[in-house]
Amino acid sequence: MLSRPRTMIARSKIARTARGFATFLLAAAVAVSASVNAFAQGVPVVRDAEIEALVRDYARPIFKAAGLANDGIDIVLVNDQSFNAFVTGRRLFINTGALVAAETPNEIIGVIAHEAGHIAGGHQQKLRDQLDRAKTMAIIATLLGAGAMVAGATTNSRGLAGAGMGVAAGGGEMAQRSILAYQRGEEITADRSAITYLNATGQSGMGMLKTFGRFQSALSLSGTQLDPYRISHPMPQERIANLEALVKASPYVDNVDPPTLQQRHDMMRIKIAAYMQGQAAVSRLMRKNPTSLASRYGDAQQTYLYGNPGAALTKTAALIKEQPKNPYFQELRGDILMKVNKPKDAADAYAKAVSLDPARSGLLMVSLGQALMAVGTPDSVKKAVTQLNNGIGRDKENAEAYRYLAQAYGELGQIPAADLATAEGHFYSADYKNAKIFAMRAQQKLKRGEPGWLRAQDIINYTPSNKLK
Repeated sequence: MLSRPRTMIARSKIARTARGFATFLLAAAVAVSASVNAFAQGVPVVRDAEIEALVRDYARPIFKAAGLANDGIDIVLVNDQSFNAFVTGRRLFINTGALVAAETPNEIIGVIAHEAGHIAGGHQQKLRDQLDRAKTMAIIATLLGAGAMVAGATTNSRGLAGAGMGVAAGGGEMAQRSILAYQRGEEITADRSAITYLNATGQSGMGMLKTFGRFQSALSLSGTQLDPYRISHPMPQERIANLEALVKASPYVDNVDPPTLQQRHDMMRIKIAAYMQGQAAVSRLMRKNPTSLASRYGDAQQTYLYGNPGAALTKTAALIKEQPKNPYFQELRGDILMKVNKPKDAADAYAKAVSLDPARSGLLMVSLGQALMAVGTPDSVKKAVTQLNNGIGRDKENAEAYRYLAQAYGELGQIPAADLATAEGHFYSADYKNAKIFAMRAQQKLKRGEPGWLRAQDIINYTPSNKLK
């Protein structure tokens, strides 16, 4: 009579053990399947027209070689000082720490090539399939172990019950190691794919070797002892050994980055340092070549951020004289003029930046729209609406742009459009409750069936899904 209750207790243990391992598997899956609303889930995203354009230029030939040119891969910059990059869905995330630490474009291009290997190889979906298999493996092992525990309970055999617990625990360990081994295999595959893409674009793999060398040095300095069977990436020395022969066999091993690309890279590094790491970091980068264009750019930015705006304008004017077609020098000039409350002059600078920008960044158009709003005349606010809509057309997930647009529509008395823009801003911030509230407000004043009304209906009907896809 006691066997039935004990069996039920054993089954309860099965459920708890299976749920526990499923939690581990889910945690692993989250690493490869963040939702499209990663921006709103604690990822500190950085937006900058210049940096985004440069990184896209790095990625474009790699994506083409990987067959991803038409797949709409977004590149997202993350404000994190560690050297890291990762992919989720159709997004490639790159830490600003990696951009600053990399001394050459080739190092970052190697990172992008590796991540492109993951995307092109469909590794995220394959890992999800592997996770499903591992869950099945763990559950089967747990069931076998539970069967032994039940038998031990009914026969009063403690040894058999103990063996059952061992089977259950061992099944979870085997499944976990299986997943990690699979991930290590994918990393090696992505490394090899990266070399293929670099060769196809006539670029060296030495940047990848330097990056892995950096990881190996960091591990050595930390004194960390790793179990190679309990990590998701190959050991750095193993990766270097696997790659070195491939890299050195390439006819492009000695190729270096073009000087113009290296200059843009140096300017990017010093810009990130100025805005995110402080004056000491900028000084360290300037020390190597204090008279370079990158160093003078960093000096102008430091003066704008921490010094005298008038001096910053003078330094920026010198940069513009040297490179009159550089849109980002005009952008810096606009930023300084906004700081000293000269929105009309700032609008002129931003307009030049927009006209010079080959990437047609929506961010520059939004900056122009903000300056026009600050001018404050009815005509300038109408122009601001045009520029803000242009910027959103290039960058539809820019939540801040919708908020400025809502303000501009409000100043013009176009309340339904203001409510809809506010709804969009909340929507792209993943604040779906307020998005629906403002969408319903807008819909009440819009004509049924027109584009704005239909977009409001889409927001009202939207249901976020947390399921892994």
